[in-house]
Amino acid sequence: MATVELPVREQEKVCCTPQKLMRADRVEQLTDVLKALADPTRLQMVAILREAKESVCICDLTATFDLSQPTISHHMARLRAAGLVESDRDGRWCYYRLRTDLAAPVKRLVEAVV
Repeated sequence: MATVELPVREQEKVCCTPQKLMRADRVEQLTDVLKALADPTRLQMVAILREAKESVCICDLTATFDLSQPTISHHMARLRAAGLVESDRDGRWCYYRLRTDLAAPVKRLVEAVV
């Protein structure tokens, strides 16, 4: 493979400075979501919640993933912190579902990766 020498642009000769195309708050929101979805277990959980017709009990997720309940709860806490899931408590059990009010960019992102 031939080596190609690229021209070096001197700092004072830059003709234009590109502008950031995304608002800082949107970048932060999407970054949080992407970090939450970067874990294989959490990505699977979001896929399960997306397809579920009703809220899913934490006990069912524990059985599905063969992980301890505290580990599943930790993953759900990360998804909740990213704004992806919400929950209801019924006695000692917690039931999770994807948020119905996801921002449009977040919703599109979830649909694209799940």
